[in-house]
Amino acid sequence: MLYRRPKTVSLMEEKILKALQEKGAMRPGDIATAAGVEKSEADKVIKKLVKEGKIYSPKRCYYDVQK
Repeated sequence: MLYRRPKTVSLMEEKILKALQEKGAMRPGDIATAAGVEKSEADKVIKKLVKEGKIYSPKRCYYDVQK
């Protein structure tokens, strides 16, 4: 039987959340680089995570994990 990740969290969301947990508040381009994903894709996921309340913007153009 194959393991399947819950549909509520995608692989890209996991990468972005992990990068933010490890490095703290970053700009979207830095998050994309740290997570190893395209900036345009990271922007979409960041927007989704903010809407879900998993991350927030402590100051303009920076994002961090909700603590």
